[in-house]
Amino acid sequence: MYVNPADELRARQKTQVERAEEIVRSCVHCGFCNATCPTYRLEGDELDGPRGRIYLIKGLLERAEANEVAELHLSRCLTCRACETTCPSGVAYGELVEYGRELLSDHHKATFLERAMLAVVPNVRLFTAFHRIARPFRSFLNPKLADQLQRKAGMRKPSDSLPARVVILQGCVQRVLTSEVAEHLAQLLDALDIGYRFAAQEKCCGAMHLHAGRTKQAQQYMRANIEAVALEPDEVVVSTASGCGVTLKDYGRALDNDPDATLFADRTMDVAEFLGEFAFEKQSGFDRIAFQSPCTLQHGQRITGVVESILRGAGYEVLISAEANQCCGSAGTYSVLKPTRSRQLRAKKLNALLEQQPDAIVTANVGCHLHLESVSPVPVLHWIQLLSR
Repeated sequence: MYVNPADELRARQKTQVERAEEIVRSCVHCGFCNATCPTYRLEGDELDGPRGRIYLIKGLLERAEANEVAELHLSRCLTCRACETTCPSGVAYGELVEYGRELLSDHHKATFLERAMLAVVPNVRLFTAFHRIARPFRSFLNPKLADQLQRKAGMRKPSDSLPARVVILQGCVQRVLTSEVAEHLAQLLDALDIGYRFAAQEKCCGAMHLHAGRTKQAQQYMRANIEAVALEPDEVVVSTASGCGVTLKDYGRALDNDPDATLFADRTMDVAEFLGEFAFEKQSGFDRIAFQSPCTLQHGQRITGVVESILRGAGYEVLISAEANQCCGSAGTYSVLKPTRSRQLRAKKLNALLEQQPDAIVTANVGCHLHLESVSPVPVLHWIQLLSR
């Protein structure tokens, strides 16, 4: 796709513009991406598919000015990156849409809800305080949401007898609402005699701000997180939230190939990658398990088949739905900021997951976990919660 960026923009952001130009030029207009794009399938509008959004970003590059049409359709994108695993030309769409949103960010009038989420959720203390304030009112909420406000799993203290090999990242939302996931990983590592630690000063990974086009703020979170984790030479970072993991693995690119950021990214693993070499037993009475692979795992990190293999090895029957490559509609802040589309996508995903009558649904990301759990008639868990030694 031909593009001729404005001289004004090129002079101001030379490196970013050249990279965006490279990505736009790699698109060959084939439209295969639209076939797997959740919002295109929902809307049937060319501008709500990846190819149309690339045209809109091309316009932003050439005119160096924002417009409402581009803002509307880029805001509707889930950044699920299903288009990337479909694209025969390898277009780095996720990276491009981040830059497109950055170009729009100075002109974007954020709603109060959007500003509140970006301020509160990445700050664990504020988010915890909000959570505690909301808990007394849980009886007025949907029962599934009320259950989330009752979560109080505590974190175990690592053993002092083993040198830490793993840094367990707890995340922001996960630390407050599903802390039992990191707790269960700690139990598994104890059983495997693998030393681990938690980073007491762990910061937000930066994903929320990065996807909102607030690149500089995202980079501040990333640098702070690298410093807070303070990796030792023999340690690896293990993330149990694929939405965080896909951003953590991208620190090198996002921080302009900074050596510390690149090292951090290279040492980051999804929990499935780390546990894949071990054998486990069934943890629960469930037998038939529907696996919902988050977009950030299968399209972002390109990890496919690993979770399913671990669960099958433990003795579960793993069911894969017809909508396996589609987004559940959570997508970070999307479920709150775009609730109508999010619920439509969730309904399609949940119907497909329930079609084979599973005993439980398991996933690999806190956003998918909470989003599906709020309406699912069967239990929804993080997949590692089904494992024991």
